[in-house]
Amino acid sequence: MKTFWRILAFAKPYHKHFPSYAILAFLAIIFSVVNLALLGPLFDVIFDQMDANELAEKAKKIPFSIDIEYLNSIFYQKLLEVETTYGKSSTLIYVSIVIGISALLSNLFTYISNVIMGIVRANVIQRVRNKVFHNTTGLHLGFFSGERKGDIMSRMTTDIQEIEVTVVSGIKVLFREPATIIVYLGFLFIQSVPLTLFTLIFFAIMGVVISEIVKRLKKKAIQSQESLGRILNTLDEVFSGMRIIKAFNAKKYINDHFEAETSIYRKVNISMAKKNELASPVSQFLGILVVATILVYGGTLVLENESELSGSGLLVYIAVFSQIITPVKSLSQSISNIQRGIVSADRVFRLVDEQPKITNKEKALVKTSIEESIEFQNVGFSYEKEPVLSDINVKIKKGQTVALVGSSGGGKSTMADLIPRFYDATSGQITIDGVPIRDIEIDSLRGLLGIVTQESILFNDTVFKNIAFARPEAKEEEVIQAAKIANAHDFIMELENGYHTNIGERGSKLSGGQRQRLSIARAVMKNPPILILDEATSALDSESEKLVQEAITNLMKNRTSVVIAHRLSTIQHADEILVIQKGSIIERGTHNELLDQNGVYTKLISMQTV
Repeated sequence: MKTFWRILAFAKPYHKHFPSYAILAFLAIIFSVVNLALLGPLFDVIFDQMDANELAEKAKKIPFSIDIEYLNSIFYQKLLEVETTYGKSSTLIYVSIVIGISALLSNLFTYISNVIMGIVRANVIQRVRNKVFHNTTGLHLGFFSGERKGDIMSRMTTDIQEIEVTVVSGIKVLFREPATIIVYLGFLFIQSVPLTLFTLIFFAIMGVVISEIVKRLKKKAIQSQESLGRILNTLDEVFSGMRIIKAFNAKKYINDHFEAETSIYRKVNISMAKKNELASPVSQFLGILVVATILVYGGTLVLENESELSGSGLLVYIAVFSQIITPVKSLSQSISNIQRGIVSADRVFRLVDEQPKITNKEKALVKTSIEESIEFQNVGFSYEKEPVLSDINVKIKKGQTVALVGSSGGGKSTMADLIPRFYDATSGQITIDGVPIRDIEIDSLRGLLGIVTQESILFNDTVFKNIAFARPEAKEEEVIQAAKIANAHDFIMELENGYHTNIGERGSKLSGGQRQRLSIARAVMKNPPILILDEATSALDSESEKLVQEAITNLMKNRTSVVIAHRLSTIQHADEILVIQKGSIIERGTHNELLDQNGVYTKLISMQTV
């Protein structure tokens, strides 16, 4: 129940809606009972189910009070008055009009209360979704490495939709359905205490049956949501890697994998459907069984004059009791929905409760520039227990360019990722101008950095908005100037709508070189004092590489740069080149100094010039 109350806690800012919802819902319930209660007087007066003395007793004036007896007397008085003045046909019309007005009011109040609940539900779900999204985007990169993206997407879409159902069901469980049942039962007790006590046995039996069904539903709900997460993950991988799937004729493998997962999801949901749908027919069968029993038992009491009920009263009683079955069924369905919602909420709240491992130190410093240097001091790093970097000592002076080279998996990208604190070093420290980066406020630290990676990460938006990504308030002339520095202006102007052309998902409408130049323009737009280039030209053809390299050269002017190089020809003019192997610096120096050493760097150069 802790999770259930936590869901409802998101509705706290909208508590002002609850009193009006409660009042309207209660009025709707009252008028729905009135509809049925009017059938008794209708039978008694119009169809002569009572003699004159009994009717007179029913219609006698009694002191004012807020109860059914007083309302009954008023209604009988009016009925007799209309019948005496206008006859039975007019009285029938009169009663029908009253029933119609009562039904109209009942449905009107139901509609308005449901609209209020719709407003609350929409606001609650927005708050939940925003909370989850904001917390998730604030998590460290290591979290996303360890989680399936499809599963995260499933939690933020399907699971939150289940929570939406839970909000509605929760309100029903807490107020509407219980209030309906209580009002109906109150009416039934007024009509006949013995009969109503008998009907309570029905609710006890139904409660036992439904609780057992709900218990079994929870386990299946967990399996269902986990399976759906795997399906979404597969979809994301397939649509992202469609080129590879087709190139390797892997369609059958992918189809078989997808069908196997959807088969698991199908089996789990069939099992859930069997259990979920069992609650309604069971409750309906028990309800009809009890109605039939009431008809026999109550009818016997009426025929033998052992009950305060008349024949018409028994019919009204049965009519009201038959209506109480609906909220009971709805209540059982709501409890089933809540179980699914709680399972989904547990998955969603795991994202909310996840704490970022990279956080600001108390009273962290705000830094807006680099004045002297970036320095790695005995830096080591491990993923879990696997060492990636050890004893890294580097000093990068302001305005210098330092290149990192070496075989894949040596730790070059990890070393670069430590500067913006995507990860924290597990030993040693990194400083900027002598200040440990852990003492610098994270946003201001990352504000010093511009990053261009091998994979151009672009968004499904216009060229303009992709370039102005870090500065959404930027003017068009600033964006154009950044594009010119990045050698991107000419191809942008050839696009259908120029800077306002949508580039598609991940920039799919552009070539690799064009995407990379937009990434560089985005970095230019940020105008950072420190630049990290992670193999920014390694995936390009020669012509694109030339244009991109020119753009990078423009970008690096007067900046402190860390360059991870795959093509060594692009970093020969670096102030210092570090050869990284198995997490350690094994050689360092300028291009010519490293060639004179005739070591690993020389071998790497010779391999690329063969």
